[in-house]
Amino acid sequence: MSEQSGELRLATLAGGCFWCVQADLEKLPGVTAVVSGYTGGSEPEADYELVCSGRTGHREAVQVTFDPARVTYAQILDVFLRHIDPTDPEGQFADRGPQYRTAIFYHDAEQKRQAEAALAKVSASGRFADPVVTEILPAAFFIPAENYHQTYIRDHKDRYARYRHFSGRDSFLESVWGRPQAPADWRRFVRPDPTRLRATLSPLQYAVTQEEATEPPFDNASWEHKAAGIYVDVVSGEPLFASRDKFDSGTGWPSFTRPLVPENIVTREDTRLGTPRTEVRSRHGDSHLGHVFPDGPAPTGLRYCLNAAALRFVPREDMVAAGYGEFLDALETD
Repeated sequence: MSEQSGELRLATLAGGCFWCVQADLEKLPGVTAVVSGYTGGSEPEADYELVCSGRTGHREAVQVTFDPARVTYAQILDVFLRHIDPTDPEGQFADRGPQYRTAIFYHDAEQKRQAEAALAKVSASGRFADPVVTEILPAAFFIPAENYHQTYIRDHKDRYARYRHFSGRDSFLESVWGRPQAPADWRRFVRPDPTRLRATLSPLQYAVTQEEATEPPFDNASWEHKAAGIYVDVVSGEPLFASRDKFDSGTGWPSFTRPLVPENIVTREDTRLGTPRTEVRSRHGDSHLGHVFPDGPAPTGLRYCLNAAALRFVPREDMVAAGYGEFLDALETD
């Protein structure tokens, strides 16, 4: 079955406590369901008490239903592996025993190949001192866990938050990967007051986005940046431009031929310097971004000349976890 077919597919993953894995994976765009359960053993029936005994051969796991047209199996594996300790052979964090060991249960040969590639990538990342021991195993029958487990993270938010914190999971992940970004929620962005913005933005970011200042050319992080990813508003997080449309204009400012999401761009006439220009602002954040000129290259003939201080770059490999997975196709060339 093709990853681009649009038919729903399954991924089965064991990462210790299934509440945590469920919570991490169900946030992904394109994931339609995540079911907690038990798999990997030979017992045809199992419940929480039996599996916790460690005698069934089953592991706590989740079965993920996803739309491959919106999120790929490789992207799911990437997010999964960023939320476990793949070097622990005895369990996960505070949960010890064979029922908490990590594994990727593949459903076909292509999933097996991608699982091998994902583990090889993690091993080569240099982030772990110990060897990666997450197993790659053929998927077998999956037993859904009791109903209260399926909604535990929502029905017992405080207990779940305490468990997750005191298990050591989040502190470990932060030590390896850094503090995670919350999934993008730019569609419901509410503009903070100026005091809050001054506290969260650097002086240059505030001057550019709120006071319509212009940063010096050739003295910013983005003008010659070439990595694949998207550029979002530093204030609101709304997606604005893609690396595919970035070009070197010779001006010393990041320049693009077209916006990634045209409806997130607002233009207005700017006569502050005497000669009329077209200012570019973000719709949700109302941030001053720069100006657009009719002297750009094909295919649009436009040059969106922007201030790097108004932009935050999201690398391709972080887009799904950060909530921008729907824009991955925009990185492909026309």
